[in-house]
Amino acid sequence: MDVEDEDVENVENVEDVEDDEDDDEDSDEEADDEEDLSSLEEEGEIAADYIEGLLDIADLDGDIDMDVEGDRAVVSVVGATLDELVGDDGEVLEALQELTRLAVHRKTGSRARLMLDVGGFRSRRRAELAELGRSVAAEVSESGEPKKLRAMSPFERKIIHDAVAVAGLRSESEGEEPNRRVVVFPAG
Repeated sequence: MDVEDEDVENVENVEDVEDDEDDDEDSDEEADDEEDLSSLEEEGEIAADYIEGLLDIADLDGDIDMDVEGDRAVVSVVGATLDELVGDDGEVLEALQELTRLAVHRKTGSRARLMLDVGGFRSRRRAELAELGRSVAAEVSESGEPKKLRAMSPFERKIIHDAVAVAGLRSESEGEEPNRRVVVFPAG
């Protein structure tokens, strides 16, 4: 074998090693993704059990659906008589979500980012807030003046921020909880 043939063989061996390393990295990423998914599913199951217990104690009927969306578990309660679990502007729902997160934290030892929805409230609210974000962005673009919105929960503020960003404007949150609000600024 001459030097040129050895060089070709060495290059092929290096490529094989690099391919193996890439495969190992892909396997590690897939294992991490599966572990994350498994952890989120566990959070969802713990949360669903907790909510089911609360429904039983309150003698309320509701079916529980569990899903994973992105990097969080989502637990949804659907049923006919669930307005008392939402409350005015979702205050009761926010409190239930925090209690559920605490229950999951107590069992897993790690902070849960799960989302609780009751009767489709969050889905409807998301659509309303996205529209509000678009209309405020249009108003600020036209007037050139910043606009402060009313105090909102972190969930609500995130939706406004996203809608404003899509419109090409900038927004910030200001204030302290529970009076934290979004301020929308004109472009530039």
